[in-house]
Amino acid sequence: MSGQVHQATCVALGGRALLIEGPPGAGKSSLALSLLDRGAELIGDDGVVLERRGDVVWASPPPNTAGVLEVRNVGLLPWPTVAEAPVALVLRLDPASPRFVDAPEQVARAGITLPLIRLAPDSPVLALRAEQALVRHGLPVDNAGNHAQSDER
Repeated sequence: MSGQVHQATCVALGGRALLIEGPPGAGKSSLALSLLDRGAELIGDDGVVLERRGDVVWASPPPNTAGVLEVRNVGLLPWPTVAEAPVALVLRLDPASPRFVDAPEQVARAGITLPLIRLAPDSPVLALRAEQALVRHGLPVDNAGNHAQSDER
């Protein structure tokens, strides 16, 4: 594995990785748990390996914590993980997130520019917001895991 471990939680939805960032206690693992309940697959909790391959950032489970999800007030639970997925969107849990977003911010991860959306972490429908952010602002991915061109962007 030649990538670097990045402090974030990551799940895959429809073959695209959603990188969830925020300070400790912001709700990264809780959001992941909600998304897992809705059919997402875990890549890594509280750490994920990011690796640049061409113009795509790939996320994979970190070797030391692969297959483990921390559920606050419950404990560390064994959880199946997906081997890897291309990162399509970075979500940052931020209480000061903007109410309206016309376009995502841009952020570099593993030397590649990715779209970033800030979400208020205290929403009872945070998982739904995260899914919709991925649909609206996430990079499309082709069958080979490369970022596909989209006329909608």
